[in-house]
Amino acid sequence: MTAPLAERQRVAVIGATGYTGRELVGLLAAHAGAELVGLFGSGSRDGFRPFADEFPRYRTVIDLPIEPMSLERVRDLEPDTVFLATPHEVSHSIVSELSCDQSPIFVDLSAAYRNPCAKACRDWYAIEHSDAGLLATAVYGLVEHAREDLLGSDLIAAPGCYPTAALLGLRPLASAGAIAPSSHVSVIGISGVSGAGRGVGNTAQLFCEVSLRPYGVTGHRHLPEITHHLGASTATRVVFTPHVGPWDRGMVVTSHVKLAKDWDADRVAQAFAHAYPTHSNPFVRLLDQGQLPSVAAVVGTNYCDIAWHLDDEAGVLVITSAIDNLLKGASGQAVQAWNVRLGFDESQGLLPPANPQRVAAGGAL
Repeated sequence: MTAPLAERQRVAVIGATGYTGRELVGLLAAHAGAELVGLFGSGSRDGFRPFADEFPRYRTVIDLPIEPMSLERVRDLEPDTVFLATPHEVSHSIVSELSCDQSPIFVDLSAAYRNPCAKACRDWYAIEHSDAGLLATAVYGLVEHAREDLLGSDLIAAPGCYPTAALLGLRPLASAGAIAPSSHVSVIGISGVSGAGRGVGNTAQLFCEVSLRPYGVTGHRHLPEITHHLGASTATRVVFTPHVGPWDRGMVVTSHVKLAKDWDADRVAQAFAHAYPTHSNPFVRLLDQGQLPSVAAVVGTNYCDIAWHLDDEAGVLVITSAIDNLLKGASGQAVQAWNVRLGFDESQGLLPPANPQRVAAGGAL
């Protein structure tokens, strides 16, 4: 099932000064179905300056300025779609305000609408959702598992980077009943420092200070997102441990699951092949046995590479996924979900691989 092919869409990007905002603007500028009409910072105090001054690789490519955030200005532009690469509390405020008097499609890259439970939003993100109905309408944009739902959605919640990599590897198993009941699912992720955002003011993220280390142990905010959207039995507990590594972008996530009774390597292979048939999943690459995902193989692309290996003696399956946290883990996936929603080809603007040098040279993606 596909949606009707859309006309060229008027698009505004709010939060254009961050890493994900930068990638998003670059992808949309090269997208044949998008007309960029406005670029905004995350707040009203952000100064007015050319986008290409903020990100020089886009000189001669993107002429629009970055404007201070103004709801009145956004309304005046009458965008068909608003992309939000903003902090979750900013996204919540903007969606609440603009949805009252306009009806654009919202693609939100924050966590404001990823979990339909208002209590989880309050406990993990300190968001008091003023409109429970609006929260309930949001579609979690893990595209490979949400295509049908995306077709009618006007509020798309783009998944987080760690959840994307983890869930693409785990959802086929959970859906097929391959995970042993009442077992623990261990998820270990390592991301480059861009996952912390731009301008965090944290000495530990500085080039000369960064080191491979864990953080957010037992309390990272992506934990409830992974747990909820995994959809496994409530008796199955997810243990998530993120790490930061000394590189700029790209992440690898390794998960360990105890297999349910009567599950073997053949059934696992069938579950993955059923979940990700090659002809309809342009961005999931199931690697052959003996191959392993790597950051180098996915950085600058919207791909997720997945491999799995079975420890027969222990009955434990090891699943490894690799993505570019700024593309498949954020901006690329947001554009992919938008493509599905509007009826564009799912890979529009994303294939060949999103390459910064080609964008800067004015080449089409």
